[in-house]
Amino acid sequence: MKIDLNGVVRNVLKRGCNHFDERPTNVDISLLVIHNISLPAGQFGTSFVDDLFMGNINCSAHSSFTSLEGVRVSAHCFIKRTGELIQYVPFNKRAWHAGLSEFNGEPACNNFSIGIELEGTDTTPYTLAQYKTLTRISGSIMLRYPKITASRIVGHCDIAPGRKTDPGNSFNWQLFFNMLEQSS
Repeated sequence: MKIDLNGVVRNVLKRGCNHFDERPTNVDISLLVIHNISLPAGQFGTSFVDDLFMGNINCSAHSSFTSLEGVRVSAHCFIKRTGELIQYVPFNKRAWHAGLSEFNGEPACNNFSIGIELEGTDTTPYTLAQYKTLTRISGSIMLRYPKITASRIVGHCDIAPGRKTDPGNSFNWQLFFNMLEQSS
């Protein structure tokens, strides 16, 4: 996958999300954060994740959505169960995916990270198609942003412990890192 100088992935679906802003000046993009999301929880293939990132989720569509009223959240990319990659925010911009977070003593991870959401839950195994797409986009990100190394690819749970648990026990880190190593 090719990433242009503005942080846009070529030849993937792009959605015009406006839940992002500029990164602080003189900040290097140096962290990749893996998340999971499904709306409603555990249901896949719905339009609700897209609706959330696009800012037009109908909070009355499901009883679990009431807490999403007024929430403005995004990720740089979303990988569906089929392996389809959708880009919501250019990598050079700051997506709102990490919330209150810290990595190696540096707070506010949104400032220096890229966030990728996998359609899934903490307890449902991810698909091979998702691992393949995640491997391809991660490799491209690491080439474009060389401060992101394998040791700087983490789960949301690692930067917001006690608050977040994703991508969960269902994410096979060993498989992912093996695939990433084999692809380089």
